[in-house]
Amino acid sequence: MKKKSKNRIVMARLLALALLVLLPLTAGAQMVLTLDSCRAMALRNNKQMSVARVKQEVNANLRQSARTSYLPRVSALGGYMWTSREISILNDEQKSVLDNLGTNASANLQSTLSPIVSQLPVAAQAKMVQDLAQFGSSLDQVGHGIVNGFRTDTRNLFAGTVMVTQPVYMGGAIKAANKIADINEEMAANSLEAKQQGILYSIDHAYWQVVSLRHKQKLAESYVNLVKKLKSDVEKLIDKGVATKGDGLSVGVRLNEAEIALTEVQDGLVLSKMLLCQLCGLPVNENITLADETTAELSGNAGTLGLSQASIETATTHRPELKLLQNTIDLTEQTTNVLKAGNLPQVLLTGGYAVTNPNTFNGFEKKFGGFWNVGVLVRIPVWNWGDVKYKVRASKGATTMANLELAEARETIELQVNQSRFRVNEAYKKLEMAQANVANADENLRMANLGFKEGTVSFTTVMEAQTAWQLAQTKKIDAEIGVRLRLVELQKALGTLTAN
Repeated sequence: MKKKSKNRIVMARLLALALLVLLPLTAGAQMVLTLDSCRAMALRNNKQMSVARVKQEVNANLRQSARTSYLPRVSALGGYMWTSREISILNDEQKSVLDNLGTNASANLQSTLSPIVSQLPVAAQAKMVQDLAQFGSSLDQVGHGIVNGFRTDTRNLFAGTVMVTQPVYMGGAIKAANKIADINEEMAANSLEAKQQGILYSIDHAYWQVVSLRHKQKLAESYVNLVKKLKSDVEKLIDKGVATKGDGLSVGVRLNEAEIALTEVQDGLVLSKMLLCQLCGLPVNENITLADETTAELSGNAGTLGLSQASIETATTHRPELKLLQNTIDLTEQTTNVLKAGNLPQVLLTGGYAVTNPNTFNGFEKKFGGFWNVGVLVRIPVWNWGDVKYKVRASKGATTMANLELAEARETIELQVNQSRFRVNEAYKKLEMAQANVANADENLRMANLGFKEGTVSFTTVMEAQTAWQLAQTKKIDAEIGVRLRLVELQKALGTLTAN
């Protein structure tokens, strides 16, 4: 049992030790990124790209909203109103006459029949007077009923309606508004494409800048090692009395210069990686390694983009800036159509159901009553002091300006494409010359080292050969990166710079 427990303790200690060893390795693991992965991360994490995507969704919803203008609209309206006085159909004099209709009629009959009534017996006269009084009272009640029947009691008014409106002809305004919505959605897509190309252009530049500095760092390290070896050889010659201390100081100065250059390259590499991480949406201190840092030939197959494809027609078709300017022209033309509709007739069909309380469908009733209705509404502009005419002229002027801007942009892009093609050809020529110079510098350095060993050349000749070799290698790196960047510029000029 004791052996088993000891074995367990030993195993636990070994496991803990393994974890302690592996933990720093895991924490310091580098993230290897390719150009495509950097592009994908930049497009995914860029805030302006997110804004452009949301804007595209907004314009898509606005386009759907514009489509509803062709469809009928249903609306409901209800209301209540209290008034301090009610509407009266009868005036006060008419009300007084009707309220006293029987009394006045009875009085008139008595005065008319008084000669006849006076000849009747007393009992008959009393009976006649009583009958006339009852008749007058009955007529007064009838008149009072008529007055009440004409009372409106409109101090509390309730009303409601459900209405359907269907546009029939709006002067072309609805059609133009739908086209404007389509153009706005297309503009949002073109704006997104323009931002995407700008981000890809920045990412490619940052990526190849890091690769360039990494290769220059390796070159600077190799150069430092060469100078260190030369310094060691010169120190041996000094010990033998063949060289002087001044010679050693000269080599030492050259070594210090090489180490300073190496430090500058290392600092630039760190800053360039920070910029690339920021563009990719990564923490600026992320430990990253680029796949092309170990590539021997940086130009690779970068020339697969045939220069024969670099035509003005390609740029005209693909450049999002030209598409946006064309969208602007189309937008101003449709705006002109919307303004022209202000001088044209507009026709709508209407229908619905309305209710009121009190209602007058069966006299004045204190309850809700309603009716169906169907109609046609026509609006014809007659005079507006030329307001629409001036607005149409202004809109046509905006179209003219947009056409001029498009023509100017085409000329500028034509110049950009031609310049980019020239720069690509120039970059390839520089690369060829740099490669030839590297071959010469390699041979020159080899001969200088061989002569120095044999004692036929001085150390200064070796230093000069090393400097020439380092300069030739640096120009080769710059030429290879230049080919990459010039091709990216050409793709951007053509509008064919995509993530794929």
